[in-house]
Amino acid sequence: MCPPAEFALRSRQGRLHRLELAPPPPGRPDPERAVKEYSRPAAGKPPPAPSELRPPAVLLATVRHLLALAEEEDDEDDKKKEGAPAAAGRVSSWERGAFVADRLRAVRLDVTVQRLSGRPAAALLERALVYLLHAGHHHHQQQQRLEEAPAGFDAHLHRGHVQETFAALRRAYRQAEEEEEEEGGPPLPSQARFQALFLLYHLGSTEALWQTLQLPEEVRTSPELRTALAINGAFLERNFARFFRLARALPYLPSCALHQHLGSVRRLALMTFSSGFSARNCRYPLPRLARLLAMDDLEEAAELCRAHGLAVTEGSVVFQKSSFKDCSPRTARTDGLLVEGKREKVTLLELSEKICS
Repeated sequence: MCPPAEFALRSRQGRLHRLELAPPPPGRPDPERAVKEYSRPAAGKPPPAPSELRPPAVLLATVRHLLALAEEEDDEDDKKKEGAPAAAGRVSSWERGAFVADRLRAVRLDVTVQRLSGRPAAALLERALVYLLHAGHHHHQQQQRLEEAPAGFDAHLHRGHVQETFAALRRAYRQAEEEEEEEGGPPLPSQARFQALFLLYHLGSTEALWQTLQLPEEVRTSPELRTALAINGAFLERNFARFFRLARALPYLPSCALHQHLGSVRRLALMTFSSGFSARNCRYPLPRLARLLAMDDLEEAAELCRAHGLAVTEGSVVFQKSSFKDCSPRTARTDGLLVEGKREKVTLLELSEKICS
């Protein structure tokens, strides 16, 4: 998974990651665990030698290795739960996530340099997106619980990585369609799932909606894409009851793609209700509001209302248009109803093999 020249160089310089060292205890460089790291292409730099590029089969094995590596136990969670000191050689979830994300960028660079297209490229990029969407939700929730910025996770960089991977995957789908027209092969069965993930990740974007509506009819009319279009339509129409009802029914990975927008949608819902239910003696039951917004507990729903300037008294919310405070969207500490409770008892690698090409 790592070119011999790079492995030798990083071994001499002491730049091998702890996840690339042989257990137990870690310390000895292991060529079977080493993975090619990302190196930004420089202007004027000669193209890499063929020996530095991994063919599609090796790239696929590399991505599967990284998906398996992503969910190994980490010290940080054990330490938080049990108060125990970190075991020697163990890696925190933040460090593990940074390692996997960097190596996936290197995979995407190899795909670009070799000009891989169609089905081989799609198989790699789909699996990379499974990890990126899962990691985006997981790291964001960890940050909310720890109430501090993660040391090894850059949300802006991660968002750019997801968008670039989506763009590359959608190009691969178009190339695969052209190949199918020439050869008469069946379409990729996973395309509809990932086109739906694209629309959910870019919820409310007119450009993403326009691109989705240009897809072939058999993809556009698939159950996954019809659901994503319905959720996007409910958001644009400000039909929040329908939006959250549909969001509850989504599987785990689409819920991860949608998760980043939940705070904004809840903020818009409270703003709308503050106008629609604004009356001196009007009281809206807090349990009903928490159920409508698909929040896990009443206390968190009350905190959300107070953060937006709305009074909560005797288990009810007092909506007043004049008192609403339009602050930045707040992300819930937990989203068991909409995301976390949907995770099947399978590993990330098993999930990717189930839904990818």
